[in-house]
Amino acid sequence: MDDRQRYDRATAALEPPFALLDLAALRANAAGLVRRAAGKPIRVATKSVRSRALLDRVLAMDGFRGLMAFTLPEALWLAGHGHTDILVAYPTADRHALAALAGDARAAERITVTVDSAAHLDFVEAAVAGVRPRAEIRLCLDIDAGYVAFGGRFRAGALRSPVREPDQAADLAASIAGRPGLRLAGLLAYEAQIAGVGDDPPGNAVHTRLIRLMQARSARDLVLRRGRIVNAVRQVADLEFVNGGGTGSVERTVREKAVTEVAAGSGLFHPRLFDFYRAFTGVPAALFALPVVRRPARDVVAVLGGGYIASGSPAPSRAPQPYLPAGLRYAPDEGAGEVQTPLLGQAAEDLRIGDRVYFRHAKAGELCERFDTLHLVEGDALVESVPTYRGEGRTFL
Repeated sequence: MDDRQRYDRATAALEPPFALLDLAALRANAAGLVRRAAGKPIRVATKSVRSRALLDRVLAMDGFRGLMAFTLPEALWLAGHGHTDILVAYPTADRHALAALAGDARAAERITVTVDSAAHLDFVEAAVAGVRPRAEIRLCLDIDAGYVAFGGRFRAGALRSPVREPDQAADLAASIAGRPGLRLAGLLAYEAQIAGVGDDPPGNAVHTRLIRLMQARSARDLVLRRGRIVNAVRQVADLEFVNGGGTGSVERTVREKAVTEVAAGSGLFHPRLFDFYRAFTGVPAALFALPVVRRPARDVVAVLGGGYIASGSPAPSRAPQPYLPAGLRYAPDEGAGEVQTPLLGQAAEDLRIGDRVYFRHAKAGELCERFDTLHLVEGDALVESVPTYRGEGRTFL
């Protein structure tokens, strides 16, 4: 029985559109991440999962420890449901959430908030100034892990922190140490140009070689610079953790002595954008199914909805991938549509009204913003249905 038959059988009682998760694929992907991490703990990136039930499943597996949240309200919610080690990986400008954090000693022990400037420190202090009694707020210093070359004329990596050099990091750490009620607990440096950029993309061979060259040089630069930054900050503060990496760079990042843990999340679902790496091969685990609702021509069908475009720089790679049955492609003048999506190809000839087409999202957790439930499939059986964040009435972005 092939995958499409398995999924059709497992979800026969469901009406599409719906989202499913293949549990065997999830376990295989998790095991692959743990092998690549070589003994260092993996902090689970919640933005790539967006389901509490699944986060609990993953954290119950050996090799995973702690959560990397994307907003402070999300972290407060997760702490309220029993999670005890939550790093908010992006700075917050939510005054109400900061005041709630400072007023809840239990949550404050469990949550670490990211900063990258004295302006962030000023904002935090102003937001919690009226809170009495006030809990100590744990902070994480975010470092720019991007690659800069040719005197600054070339840059690769996410535009995140302005803190790049050891002296800048040490100065900010000292500023934190001098402010009562704030404590530096960790350091974060995310190398997006390695972890989030596949080194084996289809198409232009010259472009592929340039990506690999950039990543090799970036990795050499970062292992030295991150180590020096960590050493400089440790002169000022006792760091509990140094976080780095992502799904695409786990095996590289864990080699750095300065790094105590890595982050990963997308690799659990293995969305389309993670097909293009040489170092690892995942198994597509998260899919969504759309029903065939039209047959405009012999080799053309239209499915309901489908325009679930991923965030990032607009490109064809941000569209979902028609996955099963294999061989379907988008109509070039329509693409993935708001209310219907035409699909072309020989595989369309065998599809009938009501049949399902299974898609892979380009990214991981964004799928869960479209669906309130994930249906968990084991073999050819539906074993459980669990809510996404949306299904619990939570939309944090």
